[in-house]
Amino acid sequence: MNRVQLISTIATRTGLTQDAVDQVLTALNGVVATQLVAGDKVTIPGFISFEAVQRAARTGRNPATGAPIDIPAKKVVKVVAGAGLKRAVAGE
Repeated sequence: MNRVQLISTIATRTGLTQDAVDQVLTALNGVVATQLVAGDKVTIPGFISFEAVQRAARTGRNPATGAPIDIPAKKVVKVVAGAGLKRAVAGE
């Protein structure tokens, strides 16, 4: 499902306009990004959580040549599905 399909489906289920749903999704994206940059964790209970974590520097291998390469440390987003979402996907 792409963004346009998601907006259309949410609009149909909620009775909101597609423009209103688009604004909410845009705002959600902005709020989550802002909070992660600030170092906060964002959780929607039972659905999903987002957290910015520091990944340590490490040595990897070039898959084509097998030569070692240094991979620098960096911040990444960790996304964890909530219990309710996990149960729904499992069919429980």
